[in-house]
Amino acid sequence: MDELQKHMLDEISGIHEIPEGAYNIRSNGKSIGRSSTANIQIDTKIDKPGIDIRIKPGTVHESVHIPVILSETGLTDLVYNDFYIGEGSDVTIVAGCGIHNCGNQKSQHDGIHTFYIDKNAKVKYIEKHYGEGEGTGERVLNPQTIIYMEQGSYMEMETVQIKGVDSTVRETKATLLEDAKIVIREKIMTHDKQTAETNFEVDLNGENSGADVVSRSVAKNASRQKFLSKINGNNKCSGHTECDAIIMDQASVSAIPELTANNVDASLIHEAAIGKIAGEQITKLMTFGLTESEAEAQIINGFLK
Repeated sequence: MDELQKHMLDEISGIHEIPEGAYNIRSNGKSIGRSSTANIQIDTKIDKPGIDIRIKPGTVHESVHIPVILSETGLTDLVYNDFYIGEGSDVTIVAGCGIHNCGNQKSQHDGIHTFYIDKNAKVKYIEKHYGEGEGTGERVLNPQTIIYMEQGSYMEMETVQIKGVDSTVRETKATLLEDAKIVIREKIMTHDKQTAETNFEVDLNGENSGADVVSRSVAKNASRQKFLSKINGNNKCSGHTECDAIIMDQASVSAIPELTANNVDASLIHEAAIGKIAGEQITKLMTFGLTESEAEAQIINGFLK
């Protein structure tokens, strides 16, 4: 890998060299490195671009890294990645995409990730999106995540986008069976004229299934954000969705929680709060010697932590 690729890997996955364990690194539409392990097999799809990741039942304390890097202006990259998580396994999957665009054409990555999580399996899924480059071309990322959760399974999903992405539409749809639980944490920051749209939909089909969906975002300058979260309680279940946003300058934020109870024992809650940074918070930090801009940055960092 060259220095740019190492830098982008560090930004999106916290690594700057070839990771240990199972991995697939994709750069400018092609795989530039891959490794499977005894318990995790990665194969190229035959019918469309992307990979199949198969994790054997009972696999624990192992991880998979599947970062994507785009550094060619004008490139549109589309992949379909399917994950088959075996019964009783407990694994971490680190994805994410970084776009470095120094040209005047749009660079775009669309990733469709589908998870099949077997009985009593646990997955921690981390996805970070990042953009940079001095060019005028747009940096566009449109992730789609589809999740099927069997009895007793658990998924924790962390998604982060705090810099450099001009436009994003983020789609997540999950279907849960008996005793399955999903926890989603999203962090987004937009600035200038960037746009970000998030659409979550969770079907709680199984008895005692549960969902906890929380989004925190900051919108600066003339950027626009839209957050739509749907939870459908189709059995005895529990669901919670929350959107907290800081709005600044001439930005716009829309939060739309939607709850549907189709069972008398469905317990569903939604919360939404949008507001500016309180002046007293800025003043208090400035008494410790911070400038106004430094105080503002400190508050935002703490909010998105």
